[in-house]
Amino acid sequence: MSRILCIDFGGKRTGLAVTDPLQIIATALITVETKELINFLKKYFSSEEVELILIGEPLNLDDTPTHATTLVEQAIKQLQKNFPSIPIKKIDERYTSKMASRAMVEMGMKKKQRQQKGNVDQIAATIMLQEYLQNR
Repeated sequence: MSRILCIDFGGKRTGLAVTDPLQIIATALITVETKELINFLKKYFSSEEVELILIGEPLNLDDTPTHATTLVEQAIKQLQKNFPSIPIKKIDERYTSKMASRAMVEMGMKKKQRQQKGNVDQIAATIMLQEYLQNR
């Protein structure tokens, strides 16, 4: 089997998480500068087989788009252009950053580590991916 990759897309930073090849466990991969995302993925996909890309869809509580929804739509177009053979699926990302912050506290991460935004992005992507695996 191949992996599933999940993206927590942001204007400055993007958190990534992946499954193991058997698609059982979600693991934080890395946080990259958003402008480097496509280059990073090209390198990653050259060494790892990925069958699906999940990307967090930012929505308000009433399901209306947020200010970030347009950025994610543009990112999806770039992903489709660069990786046309890999399907892309949007998933709800509401509350994942808050859940990630809470998880870091529960894991015993020091305050300085919790303040590093990249850690939140990776963990948020991991939470989205784990929820996807549980609900499919």
